[in-house]
Amino acid sequence: MAKKENKKTGMISTDKTVSDNRRAKFDFHLEGNIEAGIMLVGTEVKSLRMGQCNLTDSHAGVKEGKIYLFNAYIPEYQKAGPKAQHETRRPRLLLLKKREIAKLIGEISRGGYTLIPTKIYFNKKGLAKVELALAKGKQQRDKRETIKKRDWDRQKHRILKNHD
Repeated sequence: MAKKENKKTGMISTDKTVSDNRRAKFDFHLEGNIEAGIMLVGTEVKSLRMGQCNLTDSHAGVKEGKIYLFNAYIPEYQKAGPKAQHETRRPRLLLLKKREIAKLIGEISRGGYTLIPTKIYFNKKGLAKVELALAKGKQQRDKRETIKKRDWDRQKHRILKNHD
């Protein structure tokens, strides 16, 4: 059985999502998901275990032939000293196999695609992982269609609920 959260400290240990990028589903057409490890320093791991992270406006990209996570916000760990703190929005290296990196670079360079992190979580072994999605940006009319469909589904659900 996987531990969820320590009641005493409030820290997440294993098999739990830390941050979910719900805005990505609205702004992009998401196609394929890839799981990647993420290289973190100690205070970043502590902040993630406290459930603190924000993936809004973050993306993954190529830098020096490797794939990095840019603009992901992991706040400073409050209990650490000032010298032990990390930079909150620093680029973080994503751990992928060479074949996966080559495939992703090919997809991105093909045009119109970008890598968007959809969630950060701890797997069953307790390691921090990032789920990346190959995404293509939506136009304004596509976003309006998504809103109309979501509103209609809510309205339909209410009608059916009141009808019973």
